[in-house]
Amino acid sequence: MPYSQEFGDHFYCREDGRAECGHVFLAGNGLPQRWRHRSVFRIGELGFGTGLNFCETWRQWKETRIEGANLHFVSFERFPMLAPDIGRALSHWPQIKAERLALCAEWPDLPQGRIDLDFKDGMRLTVMCGAALEEIGGFPEKFDAWYLDGFAPKRNPDMWSQELMRLAYEKTVEGGTFATYAAAGFVRRNLQAAGFTVERRPGFGSKREMLCGVKSTSGVA
Repeated sequence: MPYSQEFGDHFYCREDGRAECGHVFLAGNGLPQRWRHRSVFRIGELGFGTGLNFCETWRQWKETRIEGANLHFVSFERFPMLAPDIGRALSHWPQIKAERLALCAEWPDLPQGRIDLDFKDGMRLTVMCGAALEEIGGFPEKFDAWYLDGFAPKRNPDMWSQELMRLAYEKTVEGGTFATYAAAGFVRRNLQAAGFTVERRPGFGSKREMLCGVKSTSGVA
């Protein structure tokens, strides 16, 4: 179970991080159903961590993609891990063995700056290493879905600030969505203040609630 000394928190839930990814981030964003109707779909993620969300998303993408379609997974990570640590963390799940091996084989020895990796099956990974506010603000494209997966709000409040949530909203296409395991009141209020329509849903495992939402076409939360 990887643990961040910077933030005093685990990288994913202790029950089953891969299952939580499916419940919170994929299902919370209406995936894979939504990407079946798009030739290009772009996911933004706050916090790459071990790459678990990427690998599970890639696994489901390979099972459901339409021929010729492309998925661009863009993650913003301040403290990128090294390939051996990523491989060790993800080896817990045999379901994503192929994705783990492919990711670790291409991951740079010293991850920094902008990392662009093109895989087969129409999958592209971009990891922007640095402070999220700066990196998201300078990223040119908008996103169809967000995985808000920073460390726990009480451990890493900057990743859930109103300023960052507003920036995520601005970088979301009309009708785009977000999902997060976090359900703290200030997180919900910051998302609503940014402009998202926010919905509470049952959380994964022992977590009572999670949040998901949409950038409404009317622009009114």
